[in-house]
Amino acid sequence: MSFSSPIVEFRLAPLAFERDRVIGDSQVRSDRAQLVAIELVDASGETGLGFAQSLLQSLPAPDEIERIFATEAWPMLEGRHPAAVALAVSRVRGGNARRMTFPFEESIQHAVWDLFAKQSGLPLWRMLGADRTTVPVYASGLDFHLPDHDFTELFGNACERGFRGFKIKVGHPDIERDLHRLDLLKKATGGAGRVMIDANEAWTAQEAIQALRLFERAGHSIYWLEDPIPRDDFDGLKMLRRLGLTRINAGEYLDVTGKRKLIEARACDMLNVHGQVSDVMRAGWLANEANVEVTLGNTFLELGVNMALALPGVRWLEYSFQNFDHLVEAPYEMADGLIHGRDAPGHGLTLNEAARQSGGALPGDRGMAA
Repeated sequence: MSFSSPIVEFRLAPLAFERDRVIGDSQVRSDRAQLVAIELVDASGETGLGFAQSLLQSLPAPDEIERIFATEAWPMLEGRHPAAVALAVSRVRGGNARRMTFPFEESIQHAVWDLFAKQSGLPLWRMLGADRTTVPVYASGLDFHLPDHDFTELFGNACERGFRGFKIKVGHPDIERDLHRLDLLKKATGGAGRVMIDANEAWTAQEAIQALRLFERAGHSIYWLEDPIPRDDFDGLKMLRRLGLTRINAGEYLDVTGKRKLIEARACDMLNVHGQVSDVMRAGWLANEANVEVTLGNTFLELGVNMALALPGVRWLEYSFQNFDHLVEAPYEMADGLIHGRDAPGHGLTLNEAARQSGGALPGDRGMAA
């Protein structure tokens, strides 16, 4: 394999199936997975894989999905070398600064970097410069809409599996409900591990202060508070950080430019990154320059382990128990609260043929028929 193999073909596989639980936060609720697997093929037949996810909208018809990709994405990929696409620095101006009709951007990055690493003969995390093989994972419930019983069972099982931290969703209109969930978490885990909370921008700065003080009085030590207030309220984030009630984890909803401004404003203790490989590495470099810790948020099937291993400021990777494992030949391995990088070239995930043929359906599921 060499860098002389350009991208010559694409394959798309729509996938839809019921989630095994309702996931969501104070702003979002979802009970069905709507995905498209993207494979980019080079001239030698090597394949790079990525997944595009539509969180709240049903998938377009297969012909429409292909039309969108062919007209909006393929002209930027056809005949180009994966390395050139992965490492390109584009000039974003005017009318070219727009989202695709279907959110293919992240999946394209994953597929391109997968193919680039395969052509290099290296695991992606090795190619990105990693010299460690594992990173700690924390259990993230995406649990806002779960009944108490399911909430307790999920985090109890996570504790038994050796997870080293637990993140729950807060931001309920009734703050006592958030406190109740923290009480349930402590009971389910026996008080083991770090406790993180994520408000998904539900609060004002003053509401965040009141909530943290309430939780502290009730005996809950919060390791970090994630996205407590709107993403661009840098003054509010700086105030929360200076109070020192807990670590402020922010930046999830900002692009690289926004993350740079957040870092320059000294408005977070931790920078949350996830998604496109190039953007994650660029943001991680900026954070490293400013001596800001980086956390790696949810990535599809934990593909972000490759970036997490490579960025020295990352101490945690998020894992959220979504029933996506059947889509690939083998998910990443986790044991004793650690996730392991793959030794195979590329990011290490391969589309399962049965999932491709069934449209992602699980036994008894309606799959693409819905």
